[in-house]
Amino acid sequence: MKNIKYNSVVVFVFSCFVSFSQDCTLNVGGGNVETIVSVFQLNTIQKNKLEDIKAAYSIEAKSLEEEIEKLLADHPQSTPQELQLLGNKYIALKNKLADKAEETDLKLLESFNEKQYNRYIALCKEAYRKPFVITPVVYRDSIAPK
Repeated sequence: MKNIKYNSVVVFVFSCFVSFSQDCTLNVGGGNVETIVSVFQLNTIQKNKLEDIKAAYSIEAKSLEEEIEKLLADHPQSTPQELQLLGNKYIALKNKLADKAEETDLKLLESFNEKQYNRYIALCKEAYRKPFVITPVVYRDSIAPK
């Protein structure tokens, strides 16, 4: 009887862990792009796209980070209600920043071919992360499977 209870608890905890697992991000905006290029063996088109989306993300992220700095510097903080409002505004801006990072990763992932995407999924599984679902691209310069 103790084994059944123990197994039930283990299954429940594991299912909670899996259901609350984090997204599997590439961190294109803040990460080392050379690692991404190397790990996923990006082609020239993908390398150019990576540079473009990283540059666009940098501009958007800088703007949001400036908004956060301005909010923290200018927002009144003398009452609990003002602090609560500040916290809510701060969380909203941080969520926008996280959404932009996710969009950036998705833009790169959408350029992955099937092998690259399968590599991404394998790495996500190793890290116990939830991969983003995309449809891999078929490139004309890709080598056809035998």
